[in-house]
Amino acid sequence: MMIEIAIQTQGQVTIVELAGRLDAQATPEIEAQLAPFICPDCALLLDLHDVNFMSSAGLRMLLLLDRKISNHQGKIVLVGLSERLEDTMLITGFLDHFEHYSTLDAGLKALQA
Repeated sequence: MMIEIAIQTQGQVTIVELAGRLDAQATPEIEAQLAPFICPDCALLLDLHDVNFMSSAGLRMLLLLDRKISNHQGKIVLVGLSERLEDTMLITGFLDHFEHYSTLDAGLKALQA
């Protein structure tokens, strides 16, 4: 299954729902669709509830996205990490780079604070 991307805004927050495999095939499409939303003071919430696999390319894309957003004084949070994805990100040290929450509401509150 390819990646499915749904983007919506709620107030000042851009919510990006990803579903499927976050791998080398998916990352160029995700980067292209998110590029217009990376701007000064942006707030991006990545909902990963339906991501069933993340490769090293997916991890790298998240890290690059975090850097781009930080360079614009923006903020990014992750929500809905499965136990498997959370373990992968923890083992690789990537989890330390991201604020992450279990629910959409918690992620939104963090971005709106």
